[in-house]
Amino acid sequence: MEHKQKVIVIDFGGQYNQLVARRVRENHVYCEITSYRTPLDKIKEMDPMGIILTGGPNSVFEEDSATAPRELFELGVPVLGLCYGAQLMMHVLGGSVDHAPEREYGKTPLTVDDEKSPLFAGLPENSIVWMSHNDYIKTPAAGFHITSHTANCPVASAEDPSRNLYAIQFHPEVLHTEYGKDILKNFVIDVCGCSGDWQMSSFAEKTIKELKEKIGDGKALCALSGGVDSSVAAVLLSKAIGKNLTCVFVDHGLLRKDEGDMVSRVFGPEGPYELNFVRVDAKDLFYSKLAGVTEPEKKRKIIGEEFIRVFEHEAKKIGKVDYLVQGTIYPDVVESGLGGESATIKSHHNVGGLPDYVDFKEIVEPLRYLFKDEVRAVGLHLGIPRELVMRQPFPGPGLGIRIIGDVTEEKVKIVQDADAIFREEMEKAGLNKTAGQYFAALTNMRSVGVMGDERTYDYAIALRAVNTVDFMTADIVEIPYEVLKTVTSRIINEVSHVNRVLYDITSKPPGTIEFE
Repeated sequence: MEHKQKVIVIDFGGQYNQLVARRVRENHVYCEITSYRTPLDKIKEMDPMGIILTGGPNSVFEEDSATAPRELFELGVPVLGLCYGAQLMMHVLGGSVDHAPEREYGKTPLTVDDEKSPLFAGLPENSIVWMSHNDYIKTPAAGFHITSHTANCPVASAEDPSRNLYAIQFHPEVLHTEYGKDILKNFVIDVCGCSGDWQMSSFAEKTIKELKEKIGDGKALCALSGGVDSSVAAVLLSKAIGKNLTCVFVDHGLLRKDEGDMVSRVFGPEGPYELNFVRVDAKDLFYSKLAGVTEPEKKRKIIGEEFIRVFEHEAKKIGKVDYLVQGTIYPDVVESGLGGESATIKSHHNVGGLPDYVDFKEIVEPLRYLFKDEVRAVGLHLGIPRELVMRQPFPGPGLGIRIIGDVTEEKVKIVQDADAIFREEMEKAGLNKTAGQYFAALTNMRSVGVMGDERTYDYAIALRAVNTVDFMTADIVEIPYEVLKTVTSRIINEVSHVNRVLYDITSKPPGTIEFE
């Protein structure tokens, strides 16, 4: 998908690459992530209005460290280097970088030295920024002047406005940096000259038009899970090609309680959308394939592969199908190693190609360049029910990874019932409006308990509730004790084979948001 105005984020392996891109898009400027290994000619072809270099784990003077050619800084395009990107800019252009006498990490007071700097326009002289570095810029390259400092970092930022080159040692993309959003806005709007007119409404209309032109009279099969991403993708396709779209909803028996019926109500014959809807009851198939499997990654792969096989089977029953529609979103692309350098492979995503045994001409991924919040915005614009659009994220493998150990039909029912109780009580307490993501998981631990006059030997349910802005870090939600007490009492009394309830208070890191 082409955009007249775009900013490129060049990824040097830092953990915040997606966050930088999201911050740019918050200013209604389209942004893509690419690896530092991308050839310079390819970057020129992308025709960016600005380039941002991310942080990274290396030192610029190490032999195999990520680097950039000097020509990148001579394209005439504004370049902003962040953390490692700032050090690399100085190193390549003749400045000096060294190990910092004192490593800076965390919230740090910043003093602006040049109030005329376009990056700090309209911002106070003193603020708090987020530092995370072992090295520092000792001497700026020729042509640069220092624009801010901290107690331990004499060059917190520097710039050469004549060449539109800007270097920042701290991280403006994280919320801990007080005016970070303003700094990035100043760069993309004022320095790069972007107009900030990229809107989700125009994205939706443009995408529907492109899908009509691309697919024409062809037939498309949509992998509908009932989650936000696949639902929005399905509605875009239905508006583009109507009854030439068949949505196959595979009920793998690993959804939340009553969720399958809700998906059928929205997308089935009684729903508002013009499409063919097929619900496949594949519970027994998935349970048999998962029997005895305990390792999370193996469960993910089995579930992902069986999904594809079921779709292939349905496609053959339908007849000729030209396109497979997937709800792939931008973080899936980046984390699969195709959009940047910070690759964490998610095996349940089929990103970047089709397995050999799938007989489709091509994959269609209409949301491939959107972040989750942007997908939600498109969904609301399209009129999809708010309760579906704003649903909490749910893993592709479903409850298969919220059940520790092997998966059985009995265990699925246990976690579904416990999760439904937890959700109900969180909503009663009004915590659904403040907690970002919450759910129940089934541990693989069994222990002795007492129910009435009898001793029991049953499972422990783990509750998890977190708040997160970017899904890269997460803090636990401090649920009032009375709510936890009510949830615990109800689960133990109403859910068979559970005699303990635990509350997971592990943040991310070191934990993950999911419980697997």
